Amino acid sequence: MRMHTTSLTLAAALIGATPLMAQQSATPLGNLAAAGSPRAPKVHLTWDRFYDHAAIGEIGRRLQAAHPNTCRLSSIGKSHEGRDLWMITVTDFTKGEADRKPAMYIDGNIHSNEVQGTEFSMYAAWYLCEMQGQNAWIDSLLTDRTLYIVPSINPDGREHYLKQANTASSPRTGMVPRDNDGDGLVDEDQLTDLNGDGHITQMRRRNPNGRYIVSPEEPRMLVQAPPGTKGEWDLVGSEGIDNDGDGRVNEDHVGGYDPNRNWPWRWQPQYVQGGADFYPTSLPETQAVVNFVNQRDNIAGAQSYHNSGGMILRGPGSPQDEYRPQDVRVFDELGRTGERILPGYRYMVVWKDLYIVWGGELDWFYGARGIVTYSNELWTPYKMFETSERSSNRYDSPQYEFDRLLLFRDAFVPWEPFNHPQYGPVEIGGFKKNFGRTEPGFLMQAEAHRNMAFTLYQTWEMPKLSIDSIGVRTLGNGLTEVTAEVSNIRLIPTHTQQDLENRITRPNYISLTGGTVISGYRVTNTLNGQSAEQERNPARIEIRNIPGRSSVTVKWVVRGNGPFTVTADAAKGGVATRRSR
Repeated sequence: MRMHTTSLTLAAALIGATPLMAQQSATPLGNLAAAGSPRAPKVHLTWDRFYDHAAIGEIGRRLQAAHPNTCRLSSIGKSHEGRDLWMITVTDFTKGEADRKPAMYIDGNIHSNEVQGTEFSMYAAWYLCEMQGQNAWIDSLLTDRTLYIVPSINPDGREHYLKQANTASSPRTGMVPRDNDGDGLVDEDQLTDLNGDGHITQMRRRNPNGRYIVSPEEPRMLVQAPPGTKGEWDLVGSEGIDNDGDGRVNEDHVGGYDPNRNWPWRWQPQYVQGGADFYPTSLPETQAVVNFVNQRDNIAGAQSYHNSGGMILRGPGSPQDEYRPQDVRVFDELGRTGERILPGYRYMVVWKDLYIVWGGELDWFYGARGIVTYSNELWTPYKMFETSERSSNRYDSPQYEFDRLLLFRDAFVPWEPFNHPQYGPVEIGGFKKNFGRTEPGFLMQAEAHRNMAFTLYQTWEMPKLSIDSIGVRTLGNGLTEVTAEVSNIRLIPTHTQQDLENRITRPNYISLTGGTVISGYRVTNTLNGQSAEQERNPARIEIRNIPGRSSVTVKWVVRGNGPFTVTADAAKGGVATRRSR
């Protein structure tokens, strides 16, 4: 077996847990941390590779050991093949209960081949742990917020992608067997590493009447023959064999479902949308995430990392839905800032700007849970030369040029002859699976940091309650009027309009202690004092919503003269308490 020792992906497949933990030398080197970087990381990680399942768990354990007050490793369930769906919870555990703080949920790698979402998720966990105590903004964030980070929600498919020969697009699903082409046979025509070089690339065959010629500028590349001339080559497709004799290669691959079409919101059966599988949450990984999120009303924001294309996506995924205008204004403000944070990315709507998705994760998070949710499509060709211009030379392409000039041809397997059992003499070669849909190693950390920064910006703008003032006025006869102004000082409301209309999350509670409450009111007009009484349980006034960057005023008539304590409690906005003087 020939080994391409420079292959990043093969190295990643073999790392296990060993190279994660390069220990500091006995005599540390003198250094100055660059701005925005941890000064002396306790856990040393390299962000230019893809970590396998064992390494993901080991990273979580080492972060927890090094940062016991900031990080916890747990599992939210098991995959089809029994692997843990690891979750890294990051917050300041010394200040408040993690599951009561407004929370951001992050996951990656829902599709097996979209691997860098895992590294980007773990980078966020690592960065927050290492920067706590060094950066006041991070400290403030972790005091008030919790991040639930599930690096891979498709660990079976990830293992296959990393450790088996694959293309950049295979496998897309997990490992549950399915008959894709409906012929009654499961996975009979799979991609095959025919020449045993550890890669699945392309096959080309000589043909005196072919469609392609070898590019005169880039010998590795085939281009269409000029009009009126005959070509010399045909492209056959990816390496594989037509096992069932139907004339097609690779129509059955492992799986045959799409994990991003299996969610219980606007789900449609297989004959309407391929990949939907048998019923919503038929996949154990989907079910595990649904169960976890359903049990936590504190989750106010979510991010799912996909690849590729350089997009900040929001739903809806289908024309059957439209996001509520009040919510769209929030999504738009966050998305526009995201475009600044992520040069080359575009803020887009799934079904309007791309295609229809039924039963997608994005739509379930927003539709069923009322959570502000994005899906970032990681990596864009813009990053190759930091321009959106395409090559004007029809005999070259940015991919080949980038590989020549910046990767020194490491991303391409040279064409080599092979005698195919069905097609006869062919040549096999082409780009490796770790190039095209994923960033090259030297750009991964920068891209991870920018995507994390957008997600942390959204985390910061999740609702945060503040009791701005408490007014106390004596009424006579032992009675006191207590007035409180409660604000949501961040952009995202305590309840999205989707949440309000479907009554997904309980109301906000504003409570008073320190006296016997006789009556409680929501002040509807602060200029003239007009109020609406809440007759039932007046000591705990229910407020359906506090929009972003706005406030509400409540008041009570109380027997007693205090001091009084006001507590504001929102499932997605946390708890704020203030005492009167």
